[in-house]
Amino acid sequence: MQSDGAAHYESSGRLSPDSDETDNFDLDFTASPATRQKVFELAGKAGYFQRDLDSHYKNIAFTGKKTLSYKDGKRSGESTYNYTRQPDARELTGFFQDLSSTLEFGRRLHYDYRYQKLALDEELKRMEEMARSSPMVELPAIASILQQIIGDATVLNVSRARAQRLLEHARTP
Repeated sequence: MQSDGAAHYESSGRLSPDSDETDNFDLDFTASPATRQKVFELAGKAGYFQRDLDSHYKNIAFTGKKTLSYKDGKRSGESTYNYTRQPDARELTGFFQDLSSTLEFGRRLHYDYRYQKLALDEELKRMEEMARSSPMVELPAIASILQQIIGDATVLNVSRARAQRLLEHARTP
């Protein structure tokens, strides 16, 4: 994510057993001012990742390799870890994981819209349930696919209505 909010998301891997391994997903979007503020504030509090963030604890569950990096005209840093005790790095990681969840919903909606429109309702239903339990990070980033679904008369009305509710939720501050 850049300081002006320009952001790029990449995802790869199979979405379903029927999907192709090359069904990669790329999305350029503009992060909201609130997101930018949060990300850059937490990066600063975490020392711009210029030191090792890994706890190096033995006998801790492997939850996946995570890498945080930062670069501007004054400094750069990168740290890879499984688990960190640094609270700001943990919060930022959780925030990015929540953002990824939203964007992955968008990825699956793009796939379903293209290949299996009847599956859209189940995915949109899961999105609504998630949005009720916690706010979805940067929902406006996937507004274009929601608009496509809403405007397509070949999509079930119940799915179009779900997409409309989600889109309205995305526009609510």
